[in-house]
Amino acid sequence: MKTIRRFSQPFSNSKFAFVPLFFAFSLIVSCSKDFKPIEQDKGSVQSGTNARNESRTKPNIILIVADDMGYEIPTFLGGQSYETPVLNYMAHHGMQFRQCYCHPDGYPSRLAMFTGKYNFRNYTKWGILPPGEKTIGNMLQDAGYATCFIGKWQCDGGDERIRSAGYEKYRVFVPYNKNSQKVGRYKDPALYENAEFLPADSVNGKYSEDMMYSYLSDFIDSNITKPFFALYAHTLIARPWVPAPDDPDYAGWNPTHDPSYDISHEDMKYFPGMVKYMDKTIGRIIKKVKDAGLAENTVILFTSDNATKEEITSTFRGVTVSGGKLKTTRQGTSIPFVAYCPGTILPNQINTDLVDFTDFLPSLADIAGIPEPTDYGTLDGVSFYDNLLNITGEDRDWVFCYWFGDSKPLIRFVNNKVYKMYDSTNDNKFYNMQKDIFELSPIPDSSLTPYEIGIKLEFEQVFSEMHN
Repeated sequence: MKTIRRFSQPFSNSKFAFVPLFFAFSLIVSCSKDFKPIEQDKGSVQSGTNARNESRTKPNIILIVADDMGYEIPTFLGGQSYETPVLNYMAHHGMQFRQCYCHPDGYPSRLAMFTGKYNFRNYTKWGILPPGEKTIGNMLQDAGYATCFIGKWQCDGGDERIRSAGYEKYRVFVPYNKNSQKVGRYKDPALYENAEFLPADSVNGKYSEDMMYSYLSDFIDSNITKPFFALYAHTLIARPWVPAPDDPDYAGWNPTHDPSYDISHEDMKYFPGMVKYMDKTIGRIIKKVKDAGLAENTVILFTSDNATKEEITSTFRGVTVSGGKLKTTRQGTSIPFVAYCPGTILPNQINTDLVDFTDFLPSLADIAGIPEPTDYGTLDGVSFYDNLLNITGEDRDWVFCYWFGDSKPLIRFVNNKVYKMYDSTNDNKFYNMQKDIFELSPIPDSSLTPYEIGIKLEFEQVFSEMHN
């Protein structure tokens, strides 16, 4: 794994030159398309004071992770079925990464993101953050940041594990894996805070994301003069697909608390409204940061833990596509990623360098101006900090996936921007992803060009290094 150049100055003080990028790789359409920025609706994100707090030496960081939101959803990428004006605003005023890769399912992706490690190093069981495993939260807390986790925890352990992972403040859904991930997810939410679930009378009729935002807002107010890190793991837009507060059906909708929740209660007609409400919540966060005078010293990153559920069909650049969750093709592993910080990340940029979820931990270290931890065990990530600033750095040549569930066989694959290869348990199948995005026709060895033989040998070397 390459070691990236480190930068001594905090993110907010960096200087850089503008190098525009005007091309993008499409998920479904193999040819490139010109990016046409979509302006934010004027009432959705207001300007605020935009006053930088000069007493700060480190930037604030807000990492937002959607649940089950694939590449085909945001309109700035070419989605045509949903309204995402705030994400469009972030993309138009920041940097969008067109080659960001997750794992085919949510928890393996989250574990890689939180710890900076591929799953073969620390995955033990679904939804378990191993005892003693350090996270982004630990790293930034040790660096003097106020830390907060909001939203879907899914790492088990309740209060003790959340705090030992570096989060001093939290309001979460699914603090223990024994809790259903559908019951209490949205209306009348089952939220956990300070080692106990909030009482029923405090959540009755309320919506989870509104309560999450309120908690985050208070956290920001409490840390106006201290650098903070907030990881907001949205419960949206995952199933159950039910009305959001802006839907006229919301007021009369009665969520079930039956542990044997019947998914026939959900209705995919509500999905577009859920997308819109998630986008609206992100707009509230941006507005809050601006109104607090912290906009130019707060890095806001948005991505998703994995692709959309396959039951959801959407229009993407004129093509009808289904969700790719649990698929190992690019449809199931390529997700949106946008970075926004006015005055530091220049607007309307498209980046096509490779990024995977292990890269977030070293990148946030660079953003905070701190060394990458040396006592967390082997870390696999490569920082994308240089990409944010358009300065020279070292980028990864490939991304890797080691994925298995408690009842799924192990799958390992590696890819660069064009080619992809599975390990020997899947017959070393080798694909050109640009020509064969659904991986229908593996390239036989007899048809490989000398260049492709070299790529395949490089991938085989990755497999030899990335194993238990």
